[in-house]
Amino acid sequence: MVSPRFLVVDDHPLFLEALKHVIHGAYPAAFTVEAASLDAAREALKDEGQFDVVLLDLSMPGTSGLDGVLEFRARYPKLPIVIVSALEDPRIIHEVMSLGAAGFISKSTRGADLAHAIRNVLAGSVVLPIGYRPPQESGTGESPSDLNSRLTLLTPQQVRVLQMLRHGMLNKQIAHELGVGETTVKAHVSEILRKLKVSSRTQAVIEVARIDFDSIVAEVHGDESGRA
Repeated sequence: MVSPRFLVVDDHPLFLEALKHVIHGAYPAAFTVEAASLDAAREALKDEGQFDVVLLDLSMPGTSGLDGVLEFRARYPKLPIVIVSALEDPRIIHEVMSLGAAGFISKSTRGADLAHAIRNVLAGSVVLPIGYRPPQESGTGESPSDLNSRLTLLTPQQVRVLQMLRHGMLNKQIAHELGVGETTVKAHVSEILRKLKVSSRTQAVIEVARIDFDSIVAEVHGDESGRA
């Protein structure tokens, strides 16, 4: 068997060492690269080539919410990303999995169980905390049709920006793609959040993941003679 390659993204030295110890206990010849920030993780992915799995902490310097997950899923869609976090709220786990993570491992997991979870990920299985149950709908949330109604408030340009947010693009990248300034992009993002009634770009992406957003984009591009 070829030695597996791990990218471990965590800024807590003690946990990082513990995680590496578990990995090498399960796979003595494993190749591991450490990254204490998302910038370092980006460099590792650029310089070290293909990894078999990324073990990513949610609470990292230089990011907020689920932005790190969104970015890595967009840039490396085939790379298994497993969240290893102390944040065990079922709603967070549910959102992480809805974004395409290969699993979620709690930092409170015992070493033997952590090693077992890592083996399962490499075997292609999805791993979740024991006893995890998806959060129940509260009954007060809005239906997909309500969300569709809010999306109709977006201008064609704002729909384009939202589509790029879904792909994990940064404001600078969106500005370059659209040929506008970053200030204009920030204004569009603010309006998108206001119209969708969410507080962050991550929440906006999670919301539109509930519906067939691509068909809405097609409709907008098919009728751009209206709003600008």
